[in-house]
Amino acid sequence: MEYKDYYQILGVDKNASQDEIKKAYRKLAVKYHPDKNQGNKTAEEKFKEISEANEVLGDPEKRKQYDKLGANWKQYQHAGFDNRTYGGDRSRTYSYGGGDSDFFGGSGFSDFFESFFGRGSQFRSRGFENTGFEFPPSDLTGEISITLEEAFHGTERLIDLGGEKINVKIKPGAYDGLTLRAKGKGQKSPSGKAGDLHLNIKVLPHPMYERKGNDLHMEASVDLFTALLGGKQEVQTLSGKINITLTEGSQNGKVVRLKGKGMPIYGKNGQHGDLYLKLMVKLPAHLTAHQKQLLHKLKIEFSGHA
Repeated sequence: MEYKDYYQILGVDKNASQDEIKKAYRKLAVKYHPDKNQGNKTAEEKFKEISEANEVLGDPEKRKQYDKLGANWKQYQHAGFDNRTYGGDRSRTYSYGGGDSDFFGGSGFSDFFESFFGRGSQFRSRGFENTGFEFPPSDLTGEISITLEEAFHGTERLIDLGGEKINVKIKPGAYDGLTLRAKGKGQKSPSGKAGDLHLNIKVLPHPMYERKGNDLHMEASVDLFTALLGGKQEVQTLSGKINITLTEGSQNGKVVRLKGKGMPIYGKNGQHGDLYLKLMVKLPAHLTAHQKQLLHKLKIEFSGHA
């Protein structure tokens, strides 16, 4: 089994801050995103690889375990350590059996990742002390990762708990830290009583949009002439493409607010946050001699000199 250097994969130093890791991931995700590389298997594998690296280094706890593991990973493997015992956690675990609905199909992660961090979602029982007669029912906790698109539109996950399949519906507007509760789907006691299943939602970073609460922020590339003269500008939102009208003389870095084009507000039908566009004016890369002459004339006119 091959050791994965997640820092090298993301191209960051081992002392990189969480913000630097996030920026590195976003940059690579934009480059290798499947939407921009349809049919390119190499780009698809690269996207999976950087997503796996971000899954570990983007999570402070997983990053701490990974750093502790270091170059001694083979010793842990040969000693029989795995995601159930590494770091001293010997609680019972349940793997998420989401099938095709799981991230990238199956877990999508490498053998190295699964050996030390488990599959994409894990369920751990919260232990209780023995009452002297029997163990009471225990709750189970777990994590489900979803894309920003799934958080926007809502989605479902099929979970297999010891042969019992549970269909979990996630409403539009789901956010990081949201906890869903499935009553009576936890660990059973000998008497047959069952605890609850608690699912923590994790929304994966997106290469185009940054989420802040219910609002979304993105950069929009605008050509020089549309910025100068005003006009229509196509914008890709999570609900589809729309056209907006830019005013004459729109400045580079200007932020345009699109009301109601952000994330759905969880639990409130029909209500959305806003989408904020930061205009990035794109200058022509090459100019002809005639075009340069025209620009020099404009420069003289604007400067007020003859």
